[in-house]
This record gives sequence, C-alpha cells and structure tokens, in this order.
Amino acid sequence: MRHRVAGRQLSRNTAHRRAMRRNMAQSLIEHETISTTIQKAKEVKPFVEKLITLAKRGKLQHRRRAISLLGNRRIVALEDGEPVQKGTVIGKLFSELGPRYLDRPGGYSRIVHLSLRRLGDNGQLVLLQLLGKDEPVKKVRKTASKKRSRRKAKAAAQAAKPAQAEAKAEEQPEQPAEPAAEAQPEPREDAAGAQEKEPK
Repeated sequence: MRHRVAGRQLSRNTAHRRAMRRNMAQSLIEHETISTTIQKAKEVKPFVEKLITLAKRGKLQHRRRAISLLGNRRIVALEDGEPVQKGTVIGKLFSELGPRYLDRPGGYSRIVHLSLRRLGDNGQLVLLQLLGKDEPVKKVRKTASKKRSRRKAKAAAQAAKPAQAEAKAEEQPEQPAEPAAEAQPEPREDAAGAQEKEPK
C-alpha cells in the first residue's frame, strides 16, 4: 500500500524517475520550452520553479544546492558543423533566469495544452514553457480575506452610526420645545360602548 506517498510513479522506479526529472529540467532551462505529456509536465514544473527560486537568491550555497539537485550539464551548440560549448545549465540558471524573475513572486512557468496526441499511446501532449520577461504578473484573488474585510467594514459602519448621531446632536443648538396642544383622546366606539350609549 502506498499511503501518503506523494508524487506520480510514471511507470518508473525511483532512480529512473529522478534522472528523467533532472533531464527534463535541464532541457527546459536550456531551451526554455519543451514538449512532453501532461503528467510529466506537472511533475517537472514545481521542481524547476524551486530551482529558479534558488537562483533568485544567488549565493554560493544556493548554487551548490542547485548543482546537487540538478547536475551541471554543458550547453553545446553547433556552429559551422562544429560543437561549441556555450556555458552550463547552472550558469544560465543563475546568470539569466534568476535576475529575470526577481520581481515575480513565483509562477515562472506555464503549461500550454496542445491539440496533438502522441501516435504511440495517444498521450496528451503539452508545452512546458518558462515565462518571458515582459509577461504580466497576475493579481491573486483573495476571496476569503475580502469577505472578512467586508464583515469588518460592515461592523465598523454599524459601530460608527451611533457615534455620528451623537455628533450631529451636539452640533445642532438646542431649540426651546414648543408647547404642543394637548390632544384629548377621542372616545373609542366599539361594540360594547355602542350598546351602552343606546337608550334603553
């Protein structure tokens, strides 16, 4: 039984899963977009976002932690048919991606669903992308706090009403009360009274 065991198994053992996650994270950092299945993308996304958070801090201890989690693969590009080293994955993570997201409090990547299906097993394909520098930060809706603030505002308004009434009463000068004409109560005529008035 696998009670309280977090994460997807993805039909792999632990070492294979860890290696696959590292490889996909390195490819995402190198190319900034990869195509994969929805299950793998949901596993890799939080791992990459934690690495970018380490890169935002940028100290030596954070760099060493990232190397232990990710490895330090070289980025190699072909120029005139010759492989040329362009740097390392950790170097790009700490020199480009960390400074890019300094003003963003999380949410550095996104999953874009594709209409394509994989031919072999009909798996749902998605794009896992890192956000660009110019992407706007979404405002987080806080429904629970709004309800609380509305309740607090309502309670404050109700508490302020008696105080406002007292302030208005103090501002107005007292006017002498005019003697009201004494109104005599009219005799009620109900069924019993009507019977008494009739002559016998």
